[in-house]
Amino acid sequence: MKIVIVGGVAAGMSAATRLRRLSEDAQIVVLEAGEHVSFANCGLPYYAGGVIEERDALLLQTPESLAARFRIDVRVRHRVTGVDAAARTVSVRDLTTGLDHVETYDRLVLSPGARPIVPPAPGMERALVLRDVSDVDRIVAAIEGRASDGALGAGDELSGAAEPSGHSAPPTEPHRAPARSAVVIGGGFVGVEVAENLVHRGLAVTLVELSDQVLAPLDPEMAIRVRQELEAHGVDVRTSTQVSALGPDTAELASADGAPRGEVPADLVVAAIGVRPDVELAVLAGARVGPRGGILVDEDLRTSVPDVFAVGDAATKRDALAETDEPTLVPLANLANRHGRHVADVILGRRTGMRASVGTAVVGVFGLTAAAVGRNEKRLRAEGRPYRAIHTHPAQHAGYYPGASQMALKLLVDPETDLILGAQGVGRDGVDKRIDVLATAIAGGLTASDLADLELAYAPAYGSAKDPVNMLGYVADNLRAGETRSIQWHELDDLVAQGATLVDVRTPGEHARGTVEAAGRAGDDEPGDDRAGTGTLPAVNVPLDELRARAAAEIPTGAPVVVHCQVGQRGHTAARLLSQLGYDVRNLDGGYLTWRDGTLARRVSDAAEAEELAGARA
Repeated sequence: MKIVIVGGVAAGMSAATRLRRLSEDAQIVVLEAGEHVSFANCGLPYYAGGVIEERDALLLQTPESLAARFRIDVRVRHRVTGVDAAARTVSVRDLTTGLDHVETYDRLVLSPGARPIVPPAPGMERALVLRDVSDVDRIVAAIEGRASDGALGAGDELSGAAEPSGHSAPPTEPHRAPARSAVVIGGGFVGVEVAENLVHRGLAVTLVELSDQVLAPLDPEMAIRVRQELEAHGVDVRTSTQVSALGPDTAELASADGAPRGEVPADLVVAAIGVRPDVELAVLAGARVGPRGGILVDEDLRTSVPDVFAVGDAATKRDALAETDEPTLVPLANLANRHGRHVADVILGRRTGMRASVGTAVVGVFGLTAAAVGRNEKRLRAEGRPYRAIHTHPAQHAGYYPGASQMALKLLVDPETDLILGAQGVGRDGVDKRIDVLATAIAGGLTASDLADLELAYAPAYGSAKDPVNMLGYVADNLRAGETRSIQWHELDDLVAQGATLVDVRTPGEHARGTVEAAGRAGDDEPGDDRAGTGTLPAVNVPLDELRARAAAEIPTGAPVVVHCQVGQRGHTAARLLSQLGYDVRNLDGGYLTWRDGTLARRVSDAAEAEELAGARA
């Protein structure tokens, strides 16, 4: 059997090597348009930033090493230009010699990846993208002021997406001075990584994101911590903003509706908005394309064309959390490698059924970790799905052990089935392993309450006797059983406006350093109060240890009560106490810390909207 694989990076090369391990008799040909195969594309930002010092560390295999170990025929700088599915042939151009030839196949695996998106703005032809080793070479050359072989990528066009490298050599850029400033377009995972690494190289970095927050998979009260970390390290974060034009060494900014927002220095520009599946060959082969643009495949990665498969970022995925069968796109390296292994098994008749994706992702930002799996609250609301949100702020290991640091965790739960719909985490340490546990729980069909009984590794240096994952389970179980009721940070103002009393059960010292403030009702301002006219109503401070003695005299019984502490745990104890004293009480989920982060995120978003409105009026 002859298997031709188009694309020699994650999915394609995983398929090729798996095929060889399963069959010594198979003839395996890999055709790669670029200059390298099996390179560490996820390491590219870190090489640009000097964290990975040696370029060769990115090159995991070469055509020669793959031939020696696996007897795979790997041909770099060979671009597939056409597919004749009826004849079972592909047309191939050798980009080094310019010669064309036809390659036959018994099975064809399409692994072309995805194309970086470049916004169609004036001057954008000088923007760089980050897809392969040649791209990172251009970025490093620009940082160091060396001549390079052009922007965007070899053969790229400004059609909204950058083409794969290796098509034809663009003009060589003239020598420039070393870059001192950079604009990164896009505040997603790759954009944040690029921004961090350019700071490591000493550049003044502006991060431009069209939406109202960085890291769209996170909800705003979680993402605001990432923004603060970026800004603490000197990154100028501009959300609700786009690049409207590029000059020779500047970038003009505008609001989402095009209102001017000034100019920033931009010796270097990197477009990291996102990617689009590369479906060109699939269309030429007659394969169907999904509604979101990926090559449509079944659970065994077969396209609609017989004996043609598609894998990796170009192919659609099954969504483990969807209520319908509509395919999704998940451009993640670990999933691409899983695709490669699975398609090899299917081709050789070993098994069927690719597991659906839950979309687990993680990123590091100057020592801070942000991770997510499954749905976020924004998407659940957009889908009209009911959910229950849980926020906690545990330490990554025992608080008495040196080095303990706090993280923020968020769990989203189906209130009917108690199944886990998604989770997010942000913190210095321990976030990744908690999200991995939660991703595994989703895959295994565990309920949120089941998390309470997970037996996880514990020693003071690694966790707590009640692990943060267990604690999420305890909260979920309490809510499921109706032992307590919670309210979210963004729901507080409405309940207080309806007459609820807000009570801070922390100590007077904690209360004095900052407390939750709801939007005040008309007439709530007291004469002489230094908050008069601010429109906010601070919580009444009744410490938890004094609550039994003071509740009757200081907390009205005729209206709902919302209690809060720092993170929600003391608030739960207070809620249980007051409910047994006859109060209609709710605990502010995640306490003061979640409210603080959420309201800060809201203020940032509102400020951007106000600026946009002012620009429109001008």
